[in-house]
Amino acid sequence: MNAHQSLLTGQALPSFPAVAPDPSVSDAMVRFEAVSKIYPAHRGKPSVRALEAIDFSIPRGSITGVIGRSGAGKSSLVRLINGLEKPNAGRVIVDGSDISGLAGHGLRLAQRSIGMIFQHFNLLSSRTAADNIALPLEIAGWSKSDIAVRVSELLDLVGIADKFDRYPSELSGGQKQRVGIARALATRPSVLLSDEATSALDPQTTRSILDLLANINRELGVTIVLITHEMSVVRQLAKEVVVLDAGHIVEKGHVADIFTHPRQAITQSFLSEVLGDAVPVSLSSRLQPQPGPGSQAVIRVLVRGMDGGATLVARLARELAIDVALLSARVDEIGGQPIGSLTLGVPANDAGATQVLAYLSQHHFSAERLGYVA
Repeated sequence: MNAHQSLLTGQALPSFPAVAPDPSVSDAMVRFEAVSKIYPAHRGKPSVRALEAIDFSIPRGSITGVIGRSGAGKSSLVRLINGLEKPNAGRVIVDGSDISGLAGHGLRLAQRSIGMIFQHFNLLSSRTAADNIALPLEIAGWSKSDIAVRVSELLDLVGIADKFDRYPSELSGGQKQRVGIARALATRPSVLLSDEATSALDPQTTRSILDLLANINRELGVTIVLITHEMSVVRQLAKEVVVLDAGHIVEKGHVADIFTHPRQAITQSFLSEVLGDAVPVSLSSRLQPQPGPGSQAVIRVLVRGMDGGATLVARLARELAIDVALLSARVDEIGGQPIGSLTLGVPANDAGATQVLAYLSQHHFSAERLGYVA
Protein backbone atom coordinates (compact mmCIF):
# COMPACT_ATOMS: atom_id res chain seq x y z
CA MET A 1 0.00 0.00 0.00
CA ASN A 2 1.45 3.37 -0.97
CA ALA A 3 1.51 6.53 1.20
CA HIS A 4 -1.50 8.03 -0.61
CA GLN A 5 -3.63 4.95 0.06
CA SER A 6 -2.61 5.00 3.70
CA LEU A 7 -3.74 8.58 4.12
CA LEU A 8 -7.03 7.98 2.35
CA THR A 9 -7.98 4.91 4.34
CA GLY A 10 -6.65 6.11 7.67
CA GLN A 11 -4.27 3.14 7.97
CA ALA A 12 -0.73 3.59 9.21
CA LEU A 13 1.85 5.45 7.14
CA PRO A 14 5.24 3.80 6.51
CA SER A 15 6.82 3.31 9.92
CA PHE A 16 9.81 5.22 11.25
CA PRO A 17 12.48 3.88 13.61
CA ALA A 18 10.66 3.12 16.83
CA VAL A 19 11.70 4.64 20.11
CA ALA A 20 11.76 2.40 23.16
CA PRO A 21 8.78 3.31 25.34
CA ASP A 22 9.41 5.03 28.63
CA PRO A 23 7.86 2.75 31.25
CA SER A 24 7.05 5.80 33.41
CA VAL A 25 4.91 7.32 30.65
CA SER A 26 1.53 5.76 29.91
CA ASP A 27 0.68 5.88 26.19
CA ALA A 28 2.09 9.34 25.47
CA MET A 29 1.47 10.86 22.04
CA VAL A 30 4.21 13.49 22.50
CA ARG A 31 7.22 13.27 24.82
CA PHE A 32 9.85 15.88 25.54
CA GLU A 33 12.98 14.29 26.99
CA ALA A 34 15.48 16.74 28.51
CA VAL A 35 14.97 19.13 25.59
CA SER A 36 16.85 22.41 25.26
CA LYS A 37 16.71 24.88 22.39
CA ILE A 38 19.23 27.68 21.85
CA TYR A 39 19.14 30.15 18.97
CA PRO A 40 22.69 31.33 18.13
CA ALA A 41 23.77 34.96 18.04
CA HIS A 42 22.79 36.61 14.78
CA ARG A 43 23.57 40.02 13.29
CA GLY A 44 24.76 41.50 16.53
CA LYS A 45 21.93 40.02 18.60
CA PRO A 46 22.95 37.69 21.43
CA SER A 47 22.08 34.02 21.52
CA VAL A 48 18.70 33.10 23.02
CA ARG A 49 18.09 30.13 25.29
CA ALA A 50 14.45 29.52 24.35
CA LEU A 51 13.88 26.23 26.20
CA GLU A 52 15.85 24.57 28.97
CA ALA A 53 15.60 20.98 30.26
CA ILE A 54 12.01 20.44 29.11
CA ASP A 55 10.55 17.13 30.30
CA PHE A 56 6.86 16.34 29.94
CA SER A 57 4.43 14.08 28.12
CA ILE A 58 1.15 14.70 26.32
CA PRO A 59 -1.26 11.76 26.68
CA ARG A 60 -2.68 10.20 23.53
CA GLY A 61 -6.13 11.54 22.72
CA SER A 62 -5.88 14.36 25.26
CA ILE A 63 -6.33 18.11 25.01
CA THR A 64 -3.31 19.74 26.64
CA GLY A 65 -2.76 23.47 27.08
CA VAL A 66 0.71 25.04 26.98
CA ILE A 67 0.48 28.53 28.40
CA GLY A 68 3.03 31.30 28.85
CA ARG A 69 3.67 34.98 28.24
CA SER A 70 5.34 36.31 25.13
CA GLY A 71 8.91 35.04 25.03
CA ALA A 72 8.22 32.08 27.33
CA GLY A 73 9.22 29.55 24.64
CA LYS A 74 5.78 28.48 23.36
CA SER A 75 6.54 28.99 19.67
CA SER A 76 9.83 27.13 19.95
CA LEU A 77 8.08 24.25 21.65
CA VAL A 78 5.46 23.89 18.91
CA ARG A 79 8.12 24.09 16.17
CA LEU A 80 9.97 21.24 17.86
CA ILE A 81 6.82 19.09 17.85
CA ASN A 82 6.25 19.52 14.11
CA GLY A 83 9.93 19.18 13.25
CA LEU A 84 10.47 22.72 11.96
CA GLU A 85 13.22 23.14 14.57
CA LYS A 86 15.69 20.68 16.06
CA PRO A 87 16.63 20.67 19.74
CA ASN A 88 20.20 21.39 20.79
CA ALA A 89 19.84 18.67 23.42
CA GLY A 90 17.31 15.95 24.17
CA ARG A 91 14.65 14.30 22.03
CA VAL A 92 11.09 15.01 20.91
CA ILE A 93 9.07 11.82 20.44
CA VAL A 94 5.83 12.04 18.46
CA ASP A 95 3.65 8.93 18.23
CA GLY A 96 6.59 6.68 19.03
CA SER A 97 9.05 8.23 16.55
CA ASP A 98 11.95 10.55 17.29
CA ILE A 99 10.93 13.46 15.07
CA SER A 100 13.97 15.43 16.21
CA GLY A 101 16.13 12.81 14.45
CA LEU A 102 14.27 12.80 11.13
CA ALA A 103 15.17 14.69 7.97
CA GLY A 104 14.22 14.85 4.28
CA HIS A 105 11.51 12.52 3.06
CA GLY A 106 11.10 10.82 6.43
CA LEU A 107 10.46 14.15 8.14
CA ARG A 108 7.97 15.23 5.47
CA LEU A 109 5.99 12.02 5.90
CA ALA A 110 5.96 12.42 9.68
CA GLN A 111 4.75 16.01 9.38
CA ARG A 112 1.64 14.81 7.52
CA SER A 113 0.51 13.26 10.81
CA ILE A 114 0.82 16.63 12.59
CA GLY A 115 -1.80 19.26 11.73
CA MET A 116 -1.28 22.97 12.45
CA ILE A 117 -3.82 25.74 13.11
CA PHE A 118 -2.49 29.32 13.01
CA GLN A 119 -3.48 32.54 14.76
CA HIS A 120 -3.88 34.49 11.51
CA PHE A 121 -5.33 31.57 9.50
CA ASN A 122 -2.56 31.55 6.80
CA LEU A 123 -5.04 30.96 3.98
CA LEU A 124 -4.14 31.59 0.36
CA SER A 125 -6.21 34.57 -0.80
CA SER A 126 -6.32 33.30 -4.41
CA ARG A 127 -7.91 29.97 -3.41
CA THR A 128 -11.48 29.22 -2.34
CA ALA A 129 -12.23 27.59 0.99
CA ALA A 130 -12.37 24.18 -0.69
CA ASP A 131 -9.13 24.75 -2.57
CA ASN A 132 -7.32 25.86 0.60
CA ILE A 133 -8.41 22.65 2.31
CA ALA A 134 -7.33 20.62 -0.73
CA LEU A 135 -3.79 22.01 -0.81
CA PRO A 136 -2.08 19.50 1.55
CA LEU A 137 -3.83 16.66 -0.26
CA GLU A 138 -2.55 17.90 -3.60
CA ILE A 139 0.96 18.04 -2.16
CA ALA A 140 0.52 14.47 -0.86
CA GLY A 141 -0.42 13.28 -4.34
CA TRP A 142 -4.09 12.46 -3.88
CA SER A 143 -6.29 12.08 -6.97
CA LYS A 144 -8.81 14.80 -7.79
CA SER A 145 -11.76 12.51 -7.07
CA ASP A 146 -10.39 11.48 -3.65
CA ILE A 147 -9.61 15.11 -2.81
CA ALA A 148 -13.19 16.14 -3.65
CA VAL A 149 -14.61 13.49 -1.31
CA ARG A 150 -12.26 14.38 1.54
CA VAL A 151 -12.79 18.15 1.21
CA SER A 152 -16.57 17.67 1.27
CA GLU A 153 -16.25 15.60 4.47
CA LEU A 154 -14.13 18.28 6.12
CA LEU A 155 -16.41 21.16 5.14
CA ASP A 156 -19.29 19.29 6.77
CA LEU A 157 -17.21 18.52 9.86
CA VAL A 158 -16.33 22.17 10.53
CA GLY A 159 -19.81 23.45 9.67
CA ILE A 160 -19.17 25.55 6.54
CA ALA A 161 -20.29 23.28 3.71
CA ASP A 162 -22.13 26.24 2.16
CA LYS A 163 -18.89 28.29 1.98
CA PHE A 164 -16.95 25.89 -0.24
CA ASP A 165 -16.62 28.37 -3.13
CA ARG A 166 -15.95 31.49 -1.04
CA TYR A 167 -12.59 33.23 -0.98
CA PRO A 168 -10.95 34.24 2.33
CA SER A 169 -11.89 37.90 1.75
CA GLU A 170 -15.56 36.81 1.77
CA LEU A 171 -15.34 34.94 5.08
CA SER A 172 -15.56 36.09 8.69
CA GLY A 173 -12.70 35.45 11.10
CA GLY A 174 -14.44 32.43 12.57
CA GLN A 175 -15.16 30.99 9.14
CA LYS A 176 -11.54 31.48 8.10
CA GLN A 177 -10.41 29.60 11.18
CA ARG A 178 -12.82 26.77 10.38
CA VAL A 179 -11.20 26.52 6.96
CA GLY A 180 -7.81 26.46 8.70
CA ILE A 181 -8.96 23.66 11.00
CA ALA A 182 -10.33 21.64 8.08
CA ARG A 183 -7.04 22.09 6.19
CA ALA A 184 -5.08 20.96 9.27
CA LEU A 185 -7.20 17.80 9.45
CA ALA A 186 -6.97 17.01 5.72
CA THR A 187 -4.34 14.25 5.95
CA ARG A 188 -5.93 12.68 9.05
CA PRO A 189 -3.25 13.74 11.55
CA SER A 190 -2.88 12.10 14.94
CA VAL A 191 -1.74 15.40 16.51
CA LEU A 192 -3.34 18.83 16.04
CA LEU A 193 -1.31 21.88 17.10
CA SER A 194 -3.27 25.07 17.80
CA ASP A 195 -0.90 28.05 17.93
CA GLU A 196 -2.87 30.95 19.47
CA ALA A 197 -5.72 29.91 17.15
CA THR A 198 -8.36 32.04 18.89
CA SER A 199 -6.31 35.13 19.75
CA ALA A 200 -7.60 37.10 16.74
CA LEU A 201 -11.27 36.21 17.40
CA ASP A 202 -14.00 37.82 19.50
CA PRO A 203 -15.17 35.98 22.67
CA GLN A 204 -18.31 34.47 21.13
CA THR A 205 -16.44 33.16 18.07
CA THR A 206 -13.67 31.88 20.33
CA ARG A 207 -16.20 29.78 22.26
CA SER A 208 -17.60 28.31 19.04
CA ILE A 209 -14.11 27.40 17.77
CA LEU A 210 -13.18 25.80 21.10
CA ASP A 211 -16.45 23.83 21.02
CA LEU A 212 -15.52 22.65 17.52
CA LEU A 213 -12.07 21.52 18.69
CA ALA A 214 -13.64 19.65 21.62
CA ASN A 215 -15.97 17.89 19.18
CA ILE A 216 -13.05 16.99 16.89
CA ASN A 217 -11.14 15.55 19.82
CA ARG A 218 -14.17 13.57 20.95
CA GLU A 219 -15.17 12.22 17.52
CA LEU A 220 -11.78 11.70 15.88
CA GLY A 221 -9.60 11.02 18.92
CA VAL A 222 -7.02 13.54 17.71
CA THR A 223 -4.52 14.67 20.35
CA ILE A 224 -4.76 18.47 20.58
CA VAL A 225 -2.02 20.76 21.87
CA LEU A 226 -3.18 24.32 22.64
CA ILE A 227 -0.44 26.93 22.57
CA THR A 228 -1.86 30.07 24.20
CA HIS A 229 -1.32 33.00 26.52
CA GLU A 230 -4.97 32.96 27.62
CA MET A 231 -5.94 30.92 30.66
CA SER A 232 -9.60 31.26 29.62
CA VAL A 233 -8.85 29.04 26.60
CA VAL A 234 -7.18 26.45 28.83
CA ARG A 235 -10.07 26.62 31.30
CA GLN A 236 -12.70 25.96 28.64
CA LEU A 237 -11.02 23.19 26.67
CA ALA A 238 -7.94 21.56 28.18
CA LYS A 239 -7.69 18.74 30.70
CA GLU A 240 -3.94 19.04 31.24
CA VAL A 241 -1.83 22.20 31.34
CA VAL A 242 1.86 23.07 31.18
CA VAL A 243 2.95 26.54 32.33
CA LEU A 244 6.08 27.94 30.66
CA ASP A 245 8.10 30.86 31.97
CA ALA A 246 11.42 32.03 30.49
CA GLY A 247 11.99 28.69 28.77
CA HIS A 248 11.30 26.54 31.83
CA ILE A 249 8.30 24.47 32.89
CA VAL A 250 7.20 26.00 36.20
CA GLU A 251 3.98 24.02 36.67
CA LYS A 252 2.21 21.11 35.01
CA GLY A 253 -0.71 18.87 35.83
CA HIS A 254 -4.48 18.57 35.64
CA VAL A 255 -6.14 21.91 34.92
CA ALA A 256 -8.38 21.69 37.99
CA ASP A 257 -5.36 21.05 40.23
CA ILE A 258 -3.48 24.02 38.78
CA PHE A 259 -6.51 26.29 39.14
CA THR A 260 -7.14 25.39 42.78
CA HIS A 261 -3.50 25.07 43.91
CA PRO A 262 -1.26 27.35 41.80
CA ARG A 263 2.28 27.34 43.17
CA GLN A 264 3.97 30.00 41.05
CA ALA A 265 3.35 33.74 40.77
CA ILE A 266 3.07 33.52 36.97
CA THR A 267 0.29 30.94 37.28
CA GLN A 268 -1.52 33.03 39.87
CA SER A 269 -1.38 36.02 37.52
CA PHE A 270 -2.97 33.96 34.73
CA LEU A 271 -5.72 32.88 37.10
CA SER A 272 -6.37 36.44 38.24
CA GLU A 273 -7.08 37.40 34.63
CA VAL A 274 -9.86 34.84 34.24
CA LEU A 275 -11.24 35.10 37.77
CA GLY A 276 -11.44 38.88 37.79
CA ASP A 277 -15.11 38.76 36.80
CA ALA A 278 -15.97 36.22 39.51
CA VAL A 279 -16.70 39.04 41.95
CA PRO A 280 -20.02 40.84 41.30
CA VAL A 281 -19.73 44.45 40.13
CA SER A 282 -21.90 45.51 43.07
CA LEU A 283 -19.15 44.23 45.35
CA SER A 284 -16.02 45.04 43.35
CA SER A 285 -17.12 48.68 42.91
CA ARG A 286 -17.13 49.11 46.70
CA LEU A 287 -13.69 47.61 47.35
CA GLN A 288 -11.24 49.86 49.18
CA PRO A 289 -7.49 49.31 49.63
CA GLN A 290 -7.61 50.12 53.36
CA PRO A 291 -10.09 49.10 56.09
CA GLY A 292 -12.56 51.57 57.59
CA PRO A 293 -14.74 51.51 60.72
CA GLY A 294 -16.83 48.33 60.79
CA SER A 295 -15.49 47.07 57.45
CA GLN A 296 -14.81 43.52 56.32
CA ALA A 297 -11.76 42.08 54.59
CA VAL A 298 -12.78 40.50 51.27
CA ILE A 299 -11.01 37.24 50.48
CA ARG A 300 -11.40 35.14 47.34
CA VAL A 301 -10.71 31.40 47.59
CA LEU A 302 -10.96 28.53 45.10
CA VAL A 303 -12.47 25.18 46.08
CA ARG A 304 -13.47 21.93 44.38
CA GLY A 305 -17.25 22.31 43.87
CA MET A 306 -19.73 24.25 45.96
CA ASP A 307 -20.14 21.45 48.51
CA GLY A 308 -16.51 22.07 49.38
CA GLY A 309 -17.29 25.77 49.62
CA ALA A 310 -20.08 25.36 52.15
CA THR A 311 -17.88 23.01 54.18
CA LEU A 312 -15.00 25.49 54.11
CA VAL A 313 -17.12 28.38 55.41
CA ALA A 314 -18.37 26.21 58.28
CA ARG A 315 -14.82 25.05 59.08
CA LEU A 316 -13.47 28.59 59.18
CA ALA A 317 -16.22 29.76 61.51
CA ARG A 318 -15.90 26.72 63.78
CA GLU A 319 -12.11 26.27 63.96
CA LEU A 320 -11.12 29.94 64.01
CA ALA A 321 -14.12 31.13 66.03
CA ILE A 322 -14.73 34.15 63.79
CA ASP A 323 -17.68 35.40 61.76
CA VAL A 324 -17.41 34.45 58.07
CA ALA A 325 -19.85 35.84 55.50
CA LEU A 326 -20.28 34.30 52.05
CA LEU A 327 -20.49 37.44 49.88
CA SER A 328 -20.65 35.72 46.47
CA ALA A 329 -20.05 32.36 44.84
CA ARG A 330 -19.62 31.06 41.33
CA VAL A 331 -19.05 27.60 39.89
CA ASP A 332 -17.19 26.86 36.64
CA GLU A 333 -16.39 23.55 35.03
CA ILE A 334 -12.63 23.41 34.63
CA GLY A 335 -10.90 20.36 33.22
CA GLY A 336 -14.16 18.45 33.57
CA GLN A 337 -14.48 19.23 37.28
CA PRO A 338 -16.61 21.83 39.12
CA ILE A 339 -14.49 24.57 40.64
CA GLY A 340 -16.02 27.10 43.00
CA SER A 341 -14.82 30.68 43.40
CA LEU A 342 -15.96 31.98 46.80
CA THR A 343 -15.81 35.58 47.98
CA LEU A 344 -15.73 35.72 51.76
CA GLY A 345 -16.10 38.59 54.20
CA VAL A 346 -14.16 38.29 57.47
CA PRO A 347 -13.34 40.75 60.27
CA ALA A 348 -11.14 43.50 58.85
CA ASN A 349 -8.77 43.63 61.79
CA ASP A 350 -5.33 42.35 60.96
CA ALA A 351 -5.64 39.35 63.26
CA GLY A 352 -8.87 38.14 61.65
CA ALA A 353 -7.89 38.44 57.98
CA THR A 354 -4.32 37.26 58.57
CA GLN A 355 -5.59 34.27 60.54
CA VAL A 356 -7.97 33.24 57.77
CA LEU A 357 -5.31 33.60 55.03
CA ALA A 358 -2.82 31.60 57.11
CA TYR A 359 -5.40 28.86 57.65
CA LEU A 360 -6.21 28.68 53.93
CA SER A 361 -2.53 28.56 53.00
CA GLN A 362 -1.88 25.83 55.56
CA HIS A 363 -4.67 23.73 54.04
CA HIS A 364 -3.48 24.36 50.46
CA PHE A 365 -6.28 26.61 49.24
CA SER A 366 -5.56 29.28 46.64
CA ALA A 367 -6.69 32.55 48.26
CA GLU A 368 -6.07 36.28 48.01
CA ARG A 369 -7.23 39.41 49.83
CA LEU A 370 -9.06 41.64 47.36
CA GLY A 371 -9.57 44.63 49.65
CA TYR A 372 -12.13 45.88 52.14
CA VAL A 373 -15.81 46.81 52.11
CA ALA A 374 -17.96 48.64 54.66
